Amino acid sequence: MLIKFVTRKTLLRSPGILNHSSKWRYSTKVEYKPIRSVLVANRGEIAVRVFRACTELGIKSVAIYSKEDRAHIHRLKADESYLVGEGLPPVQAYLNIPEIIKICKDHGIDAVHPGYGFLSERSDFAQAVIDEGIRFIGPTPEVVYKMGDKVAARDAAIAAGVPIVPGTDGPITTKEEAKEFCIKHGLPVIFKAAYGGGGRGMRVVRKMEEVEENFQRASSEALSAFGNGAMFIEKFIERPRHIEVQLLGDRAGNVVHLYERDCSVQRRHQKVVEMAPAPHLDPKIRQQMTDLAVKLAKHVGYENAGTVEFLCDEQNNFYFIEVNARLQVEHTVTEEITGIDLVQSQIRIAEGMTLPELGISQDQIKPSGFAIQCRVTTEDPAKNFQPDTGRIEVFRSGEGMGIRLDGASAFAGAIISPYYDSLLVKVIAHSKDLQSACAKLNRALREFRVRGVKTNIPFLLNVLENQKFLNGAVDTYFIDENPQLFKFRPTQNRAQKLLNYLGHVLVNGPQTPLATQLKPADIKPHVPEASEEYLAESPQQNPSVQPPKGFRQIYKEQGPEAFAKAVRNHKGLLLMDTTFRDAHQSLLATRVRTHDLLKISPFVTHNFSQLYSMENWGGATFDVALRFLHECPWERLEDMRKLIPNIPFQMLLRGANAVGYTNYPDNVVFKFCELAVQTGMDVFRVFDSLNYLPNLILGMEAAGKAGGIVEAAISYSGDVSDPNKKEVRS
Repeated sequence: MLIKFVTRKTLLRSPGILNHSSKWRYSTKVEYKPIRSVLVANRGEIAVRVFRACTELGIKSVAIYSKEDRAHIHRLKADESYLVGEGLPPVQAYLNIPEIIKICKDHGIDAVHPGYGFLSERSDFAQAVIDEGIRFIGPTPEVVYKMGDKVAARDAAIAAGVPIVPGTDGPITTKEEAKEFCIKHGLPVIFKAAYGGGGRGMRVVRKMEEVEENFQRASSEALSAFGNGAMFIEKFIERPRHIEVQLLGDRAGNVVHLYERDCSVQRRHQKVVEMAPAPHLDPKIRQQMTDLAVKLAKHVGYENAGTVEFLCDEQNNFYFIEVNARLQVEHTVTEEITGIDLVQSQIRIAEGMTLPELGISQDQIKPSGFAIQCRVTTEDPAKNFQPDTGRIEVFRSGEGMGIRLDGASAFAGAIISPYYDSLLVKVIAHSKDLQSACAKLNRALREFRVRGVKTNIPFLLNVLENQKFLNGAVDTYFIDENPQLFKFRPTQNRAQKLLNYLGHVLVNGPQTPLATQLKPADIKPHVPEASEEYLAESPQQNPSVQPPKGFRQIYKEQGPEAFAKAVRNHKGLLLMDTTFRDAHQSLLATRVRTHDLLKISPFVTHNFSQLYSMENWGGATFDVALRFLHECPWERLEDMRKLIPNIPFQMLLRGANAVGYTNYPDNVVFKFCELAVQTGMDVFRVFDSLNYLPNLILGMEAAGKAGGIVEAAISYSGDVSDPNKKEVRS
């Protein structure tokens, strides 16, 4: 379905369905006001999803990021990005409402999109945004508050005539109340956290003697996760299907449904695979379910995107579960079958446009084909879905006709941290029916190559190849009752193993004799381990983080003579790295800024502490920094030294020419070396272009008097590796 967005200046509408209290400052008039910038108070895949919608609408996108996310893709996809929650734990950084509001005010942000998770269902956040004159892209704070309270949501469902599961009238806090309910209504029952979701604080009880223990555990888990241990108890529905209806409402009171999704394939109450529309759902039940969802939304004055969730039993009886007053992870499958961009619609509604003006009416929304979504995560299904962390060494995605990829963490070189959810990418297939959509998704997942971290792809493939699943006959017990889903064929990874072997042979020689002139290495090389944390911090960034000691500690603590002795006594091969030098003078990466060199410095100090030295300064530095970059080379040296305190720095000193192209007075060369050592230079590689010893000696004496390490060099031409050549010409 193609949506045509039209613009207009001002639109006034009649009052909303509910007479909202002034506390929530709910406008009863619809005024059109274009949005020019959107801040997404989230991270990862959903942030990128919103940024893309903003780009298509010509709206500036703004990201926030925690310190741990400072190299994450979502920060780079936005037009602007700002650090939030400095000094806070990784998750708490994204929950810092005052700082997010401050960023919005300081940078003139028009609207905030909460994404899902984090602050998306916090009514106080929505209200704080609105109080500052910033638009909140989502339901009103009042609706967010009511729908976030399971008891209030249940009361609203009853008032709207939506069937509910028998349950407690309000939150309960004692095991005695829980036991009383179970005796009155019978077992099984389910305990749910009254002020949270996502499967946390949830327990199913089938035996009376287990009521007290399970209540205590569920309440403790809810208290830890949501700050409130109050519980809600419901009669437990056996073998249900989990079906949810996607809604879209505007500020004029119009509400439509975009049909339903089947999210029955779950593990520990967490969705694994989502489908739209629900397979084999009785059309009459579909009609009743969607009608009641719309009725409930109109009853509470719902606007923007949201979802009403139901449980449907084997007799086609369905019961209200909850309302998700936000966009959901699985919104993608609804977009695929309806052709409606939900995120763009959210933004347009927040601007003040109505559904008719967006070209969205119930009679025009028709599902086309079938869509299915899998969440590829860095969880190891062979180890009870334990999250894996580390560096992605190889990444190749599955693509092609009918495949959509929504992701933000998957690329070669990416570091998967333990701080946030393990989602790599959402893979969505769209085709004419369930079987063909599964075939496309199966093919796409088989094309994926992810090395360096474990993924759940083997498990997802087993699900997609299960005959019961292909028939669409699934309920929430599907995973628990099919243990064969956890039988995996080991991956071979032949290509990477072969590359590693060839690299080893090329560098170190073969491990066994070969039919070539190559012979096994005489020694076994020691390969140092590199840190998996490429966002390592320097002592200046975090005093508790200290890099390993290197040769510079010997030089600074015992002097140049002790340094020279340690070098001579070292039995292995010492390396001098020229990466930083080459970065600002090579043709490939000429004129690299100090800013860029400092970004990689923390990684260098933690992983290359045993280098003999780093050559990162000299004549080319002054030439490039002063003539092209308009930077101070002395500040560059000082800043690099702060971030790399353990590795000796090395520079090229052109004898009497210092870092210039002409002879300087002796006192200038001596003073230059003195200041260089004071600023952080250690090793002076002294040479003269004509091998003129007086000029060479001047540079050596100047570096030595300054307390630096002197490394004299002679220029020559010739092939020193050819034993037949006895003559070397200077």
